[in-house]
Amino acid sequence: MDEEQLTMLKRAFSMFDSSKQGKIEKEKVRTILNTMVYSYDDKELETLLDGEDNEGTGKLDFDSFCRVATHFLDEDDEALQRELKQAFRLYDKEGNGYIPTSSLREILMALDDQLTPDQLNEMIAEIDTDDSGTVDFDEFMEMMTGD
Repeated sequence: MDEEQLTMLKRAFSMFDSSKQGKIEKEKVRTILNTMVYSYDDKELETLLDGEDNEGTGKLDFDSFCRVATHFLDEDDEALQRELKQAFRLYDKEGNGYIPTSSLREILMALDDQLTPDQLNEMIAEIDTDDSGTVDFDEFMEMMTGD
C-alpha cells in the first residue's frame, strides 16, 4: 500500500469514526468500500471482517480496517478518477462544476443511514473546506480519495 492509499484510508476511517475512539463498526467498512471500490464479494468481505474482529465487538481498529480495505482496493487510479467524475456529474445536474452540500448530505445519508445530523454536519464541514455551501470536484475528489 502506498502513502496515497494510506492517506485515503485514514481520511475515510476518521470520517466514519465519529466518536473518535479509533474504531468503526464493521458495517461502516462496507459503506466505505462501496464509495471506493468497484465491486467486492460479500461473502469474502464478511469472512475478512469476521477474521479481523477477534474480540467479537463488531468493530475494527484502523490497522484491521486497512487490512480489509487493501484487499479490495483497485490499483487503477485513472479508472477510479473517471468513476468519481462520473458520480460527481450525476449530482452536478446543471454542469456548474459543484454540488450543493445538501446533495452531499443526501449522498452521505444514502451511504450510511446510521449517521446522525451532527455527524453529517461535521463531515460536511470537513469536506466543504472553503465554507461555500457547495462542494466542487476537487473537494469531492479529496473527500473520496484523500488527495
